[in-house]
Amino acid sequence: MPHTPSLPRHPFDDDKLHEECGIFGVIGVADAAQFVALGLHALQHRGQEAGGIVTYDPAAGFSSARRFGYVRDNFTRADVMETLPGTLGIGHVRYSTSGSKGQTQIRDVQPLFAEFAMGGCAIAHNGNLTNAEQLKRELIERGSIFQSSSDTECIIHLMARSIQSNIPERMKDALRRVEGAFSVIAMTRSKLIGVRDPLGVRPLMLGRIGDGWVLASETCALDIIGAEFLREVEPGEMVIITANKGLESFYPFERVKPRFCIFEHVYFSRPDSVIGGKSVYETRRRIGVELAREAPVEADLVCPVPDSGTPAAIGYSQESGIPYAMGIIRNQYVGRTFIEPAEHIRNMGVRLKLNVNRALIRGKRIVLVDDSVVRGTTSRKIKEMILDAGAKEVHFRIASPPTMWPCFYGVDTPEKDKLLASTMSEPQMRDHLGVDSLSFVSLDGLYRACGEDAGRDNAAPQYCDACFSGDYPVRPVDRIARGFELKKSA
Repeated sequence: MPHTPSLPRHPFDDDKLHEECGIFGVIGVADAAQFVALGLHALQHRGQEAGGIVTYDPAAGFSSARRFGYVRDNFTRADVMETLPGTLGIGHVRYSTSGSKGQTQIRDVQPLFAEFAMGGCAIAHNGNLTNAEQLKRELIERGSIFQSSSDTECIIHLMARSIQSNIPERMKDALRRVEGAFSVIAMTRSKLIGVRDPLGVRPLMLGRIGDGWVLASETCALDIIGAEFLREVEPGEMVIITANKGLESFYPFERVKPRFCIFEHVYFSRPDSVIGGKSVYETRRRIGVELAREAPVEADLVCPVPDSGTPAAIGYSQESGIPYAMGIIRNQYVGRTFIEPAEHIRNMGVRLKLNVNRALIRGKRIVLVDDSVVRGTTSRKIKEMILDAGAKEVHFRIASPPTMWPCFYGVDTPEKDKLLASTMSEPQMRDHLGVDSLSFVSLDGLYRACGEDAGRDNAAPQYCDACFSGDYPVRPVDRIARGFELKKSA
């Protein structure tokens, strides 16, 4: 059937940082594709442009389906799911990368598949390879022909050039050549494979369901299928799961101190997930507590920018004693498949998704709590909506430090000069947004909320926080080659 091109993002979504994908795999269950579809549905927040599923059945061989749009619109249809038989399957949901918005091709939709001498292999990747352009030039010069614009395809070509005798060993060879962030799920005819990069920047969870095994980006995807969460795949670990042998664990990389992405705690992960042994919801609530301690203000109501600001707003309210209220209501029925409206309707922008609870906020001093400020366009529009509804004062409190640097590890980030905090001081941002006050949680406060009581260890940071600090744990060699300048050391 024909595929529709990827849809443009809603104006509200375009002023947020986005993960570029979520991954899920299962082995040892009947109708594996059904479980994969459910898992991808739970991970839809990590990627809403497109999705794909690959399964294996001894009689039918490898089967795949890749579609643009929501999981619910594509992988709940009987005519699609009937084409995906087997007890082993993996899946992927994606956002387009910053360089290809609105130009996503079906060939870029994962999982990617390749046929090697020892059999087929499908692979799905969450993250970003910082040396992909360098590798791609080298591989093309040696005769490789690329079919997609995805950096994940570099892994497949490196595997094809390996002299190892089986697919897991070839994957080890390939992943030792790549740099950056990767949580990878792959499958052969009999194996489900999961790998995290040595720094463990992106998450990968391991679970059991009956006699079967599950790999997923987040625990919420295990919950939806009733799987038991066992543990996280460790940074630098490769797990190989077969129906008869069970799980085998290997560490193919040099061991280094992990640097998990701290923004997973702030925004990316679903609040009902658990990462690093910590409830995401509780961490976000604690960020609000830290924010209230660091940036108190006299006000009448604490209101979240829904839905991402809600846990932090609850924490701010609890710590400050200022009542919590739903001053902004989100329209849950405006999705990314919203039909392009006429120009005068499209200009309403944020109002299509958010509406002010006028009766509640009229004449009040409002503390608005949001997860981050990226370009600042949405923040300005929300402030205007609040003032138009009769608020007396508007105070912004942001549950992350200023986003000053782009991420090169699997997050769709604007160029540095498009990030508001990289071009303006905090007072300048306050004046630009037109609010009575503006405060961000400190980097130490964010670390304390994540369980690091002493704050950030500047000599050896516990997390990847490059988007806030400019401290990149892996050199973004491709971007440096294109002129990107790293933060100058003091």
